Amino acid sequence: MERDIEKILLTQEQIQNRIRELGEILTAEYADKNPVIVGVLKGVVVFYADMVRQIQVPCQMDFMWLSSYGGVNSTGKMVVRQDVTADIAGRHVLILEDIYDTGNSLTYTVAHLKAKNPASLKICTLLDKPERRKPGVTLKADYVGFTIPNAFVVGYGLDYNEQYRNLPFIGILKPEVYEK
Repeated sequence: MERDIEKILLTQEQIQNRIRELGEILTAEYADKNPVIVGVLKGVVVFYADMVRQIQVPCQMDFMWLSSYGGVNSTGKMVVRQDVTADIAGRHVLILEDIYDTGNSLTYTVAHLKAKNPASLKICTLLDKPERRKPGVTLKADYVGFTIPNAFVVGYGLDYNEQYRNLPFIGILKPEVYEK
């Protein structure tokens, strides 16, 4: 797998250090709020597992599974494969997302969860790729791990055709791998 990586963008150590920092911020933010932490599957799994262990307050874990990607490109059409199971009405909700890219899935997720009347709704994304944002998308993440350039990244939960998720770092995939 590593031979398909053009460059390591974020090392495992950089990622873990930033997650610890975010954990301190989110612990202070959600003290006495018993938040519902919603992970957006599948890419968020690795980040989610590490992040929730750094949030040192009682919380409820839940997940949504949306799909909008086929290969390297977003189709723009959201399909909810699994909705949250928690009743989030009147609850403080924190969305954990692996990457904020075009904005399609995150905008959909926020609207979908807001319709369930949470007390508050905030977004924490490991990666923010603002250069890929679709025109008209104005949503801002409340907490960002790293802002990255417009490159095709894999690892640490991020994939290309369901591969590379288990890499411990985030790397830029060689174009020849996905331009076949």
